[in-house]
Amino acid sequence: MQVPRIAGIAVLAAALAGPLAAAWAKGPGPADEVVVDKSDRQMYVLHRGRVIARIPVALGFAPAGHKQRRGDGRTPEGFYVLDWRNPNSKFYRSIHISYPNAEDRAHATRLGVPPGGDIFIHGTPAGPEFVTIDWTAGCIAVSNTAMDLIWNRVPDGTPITIRP
Repeated sequence: MQVPRIAGIAVLAAALAGPLAAAWAKGPGPADEVVVDKSDRQMYVLHRGRVIARIPVALGFAPAGHKQRRGDGRTPEGFYVLDWRNPNSKFYRSIHISYPNAEDRAHATRLGVPPGGDIFIHGTPAGPEFVTIDWTAGCIAVSNTAMDLIWNRVPDGTPITIRP
């Protein structure tokens, strides 16, 4: 699947409040896929193959490459599932990404290192609404306003693809 990179896609950024948020809230239905493009620092939320939102993201503090082990500061790359959520996250709200998968665990075992875990899409702690630098330990951070919309429109079990 190719995620379109064209102007005119619903853009959720600093202007998430107001009519755009209301339009997305009433949109075509729940999301059925999420794609994160690390190089563009964008998250695409899709419904039936159509991009319904494009959201700016911040990544792990060492974002280049696939996560290799605990503590490397990288955001994983590959195919995962958004499998559970934490309404009381220290980063506002969070939705868990199913990293590590079997392939990630096997790779870490070959390297003799722990694969790490606790990778989430999450909001930001108290303070700025969105930080544009890569600052997480490997998670995908969005503004709290965007996190509210994701929380309400992306159900557990939704596949997520994280591309380099």
